[in-house]
Amino acid sequence: MAGFKTFLRAGHWPTLAASFLYFDFCFAVWVLNGAMGPFISETYGLSAAQKGFMVSVPILAGALMRFPLGVLAQYIGRKNAAMVEMGLIVLALGFGYFFVDSYDGVLAMGVLLGIAGASFGVALSLGSGWFPAQYKGLAMGIAGAGNSGTVLAVLFAPPLAMKFGWQAVYGLAALTMLLPLAVMWWAAKEPPDREHQTFREHVACLFEKDGWAFSLIYVVTFGGFIGLASFLPTYFHDQFGVTKVEAGQLTMLATLMGSGVRVIGGHVSDRLGGITTLSGVLVMVAISLLACGFAGGSLPVTTLLFMLCFAALGAGNGALFQLVPLRWPLTTAVAGSMIGEVGALGGGFLPNAMGLSKQFTGTYLWGFVAFTLLAVAMLGMLRVVQIRWTRTWAEKGGRARPTPPGGPGAAAPRRAAL
Repeated sequence: MAGFKTFLRAGHWPTLAASFLYFDFCFAVWVLNGAMGPFISETYGLSAAQKGFMVSVPILAGALMRFPLGVLAQYIGRKNAAMVEMGLIVLALGFGYFFVDSYDGVLAMGVLLGIAGASFGVALSLGSGWFPAQYKGLAMGIAGAGNSGTVLAVLFAPPLAMKFGWQAVYGLAALTMLLPLAVMWWAAKEPPDREHQTFREHVACLFEKDGWAFSLIYVVTFGGFIGLASFLPTYFHDQFGVTKVEAGQLTMLATLMGSGVRVIGGHVSDRLGGITTLSGVLVMVAISLLACGFAGGSLPVTTLLFMLCFAALGAGNGALFQLVPLRWPLTTAVAGSMIGEVGALGGGFLPNAMGLSKQFTGTYLWGFVAFTLLAVAMLGMLRVVQIRWTRTWAEKGGRARPTPPGGPGAAAPRRAAL
């Protein structure tokens, strides 16, 4: 407890709390179509492939919107960017409530829900911006635990859809977004680590090998999290014949593990290093995902395996973003948005792979196998690139290097080879 109090005193905890709440509610909105997937599928009689595509649209749209929001945040400030985004989300949800009445409308709404998915890089950078390097992992883990918004969506959206109709859930969600908007306006303060740089400097990470290595690993950790979280209500409902509300509750058990363990992943990475933590995470993801594919006949075993898989994915998200501010200390928001953009695009792969596997082979197994192979490939890549990382900008295992005199922003890490 004393250590946590020291951590809170090291930064500005109201901003961290506001960032968590902002990301939490945005994440809940982002996965609304996935949480209501069984209702929407029943309304329009969707095929397995259509279900997978419908779930993937908000993920892909959110991924594409992350980087522009990160760049905007560098110019108008992260707090202002967050408030602008939440205002747009309220308008988008209003569109869903009043105008969505067809499958094409659901797809269009999925694009608008992507606005909420853009919040990631800004939320983490805003929440951790007041904290020194040795606490970045924990601060980002707490802000990033806002992906627990998935829990809110799958827990509340199905019962509300059952009672009021799934279109009404969009309107109710619009009202809830006013809470994080008010907290952000009242409690958050723009961190002092903002610098005025050229656009070229902002996007420098796009032209570096490290940026793409981070992004591809995030395809597995975050892409797996958001892809599975969005598709699980449909998977549980179709595979095991549970009710729509029960499918949401089972999904909640798994996603809650991933959200809570994200904080632990960031904290452990501060101690052991993000590289060490990510290596263990990728091994666990590969094993548990493959096991999920072969356990499709048992609901209890499958649920437990998904909980284990989500715990590993959550820890991996925290571990990777312990490394981001070490590699890009002055452009964390933009680097985080770029990495989050590519990673979230990976989340669009998984629902489509699951839907296509079911439609053309009659089983979801090959969707699980495809993502397992991807996790193994990223583990191999990590073991190669970590050699250069620990020679240029990180300590052994991926721990933070000692803070130079003058504070965490006094010196940037040595530029890794392109």
